[in-house]
Amino acid sequence: MEILVAPNPKLRVKTKPVKKITPELIKLGRKMIKFTQSFTDPEGVGLSTNQIGRDERFFIAKIAKKFIICFNPEIRSFAKKERVYFEGCLSIPNYFGEVKRPIFIRVLYLDETGQRISKKLSGPSSWIFQHEMDHLNGILFMDHVLEQKGRVFKCVGKDRAGGDVFEEIKLV
Repeated sequence: MEILVAPNPKLRVKTKPVKKITPELIKLGRKMIKFTQSFTDPEGVGLSTNQIGRDERFFIAKIAKKFIICFNPEIRSFAKKERVYFEGCLSIPNYFGEVKRPIFIRVLYLDETGQRISKKLSGPSSWIFQHEMDHLNGILFMDHVLEQKGRVFKCVGKDRAGGDVFEEIKLV
């Protein structure tokens, strides 16, 4: 499995709804989870199908500390109050940015058994879900950073304690 990296045009393709949850799609979802768990620096917390060159509408995400597969996900409502999150993406390696997103969302998706799941998400679960939903719509987190005039950072190495060292990138 290979992650597509920006500016690959496939990352901009809007995915198509899954008509039937097949054993093959479930197997692919589980494979995506294992693959994403292999990323530790930075930690992988989600992966959408178009990041691996597919067009089915689903992603895997670490929600409430557990990886799940979300078929045909939707954001049904969201809070008016927003918070700035520091986001990165496996498709934009070593770059991070400040993205303003709603502090909680109400979501609907199908799990791997086809059951409709409705949840209210907040904190990291909320922004991870929103980030992966954006991917399914051909949107990258940098689009939000630029639109919101947020700050962009590049990871330029590690400090003595092993922590990331970031350098702000000035946007014109």
